Amino acid sequence: MGGRKRFREQNDGALMSEEPGIDLSVHRRLAARFFNETWALLDKPDRSAEDDLRMIHQAHASRMHWEIAGSPRNRNVGEWQISRVYSVLGMKGPALYHAENSLRIAMENGLAPFLLGYSYEGLARAKAIAGDGAASEFLAKAEELLHQVDDPDDLALLKADLAAIWRTLGK
Repeated sequence: MGGRKRFREQNDGALMSEEPGIDLSVHRRLAARFFNETWALLDKPDRSAEDDLRMIHQAHASRMHWEIAGSPRNRNVGEWQISRVYSVLGMKGPALYHAENSLRIAMENGLAPFLLGYSYEGLARAKAIAGDGAASEFLAKAEELLHQVDDPDDLALLKADLAAIWRTLGK
């Protein structure tokens, strides 16, 4: 196979390099770094076209590293972040695709109400930018989970993001 590296699947479905010397902690550090750098760009008020492209690549890079060294929770959040990036950039198709992946991962793995709520939030946001009236249906599903979110900071964050989408829908 030339210079291609081979990988094997771990018990939890993550991929692990068969290449000696590659430490999974490196993948975890890179995943977190790219995730945080993506958020810095999302928060940047005057992003350039180059920043937008870098933001897309960093979100995907983070998610790829979580695929190798992360848990279903990490993969769920990674898919959600990619969807958020595409939603912010108005790219409907990719936003919806990654939001659906986030929700699928949350449902298949019985993830916490906060994460499931954010998966619904991502789907609502993607549908809202697509002009799909089903956005309010997914917002309602996310709101149904609010009473199950224990952490007050997490609850406030999810409520604020849901309210922002409701405002874009004019409700």
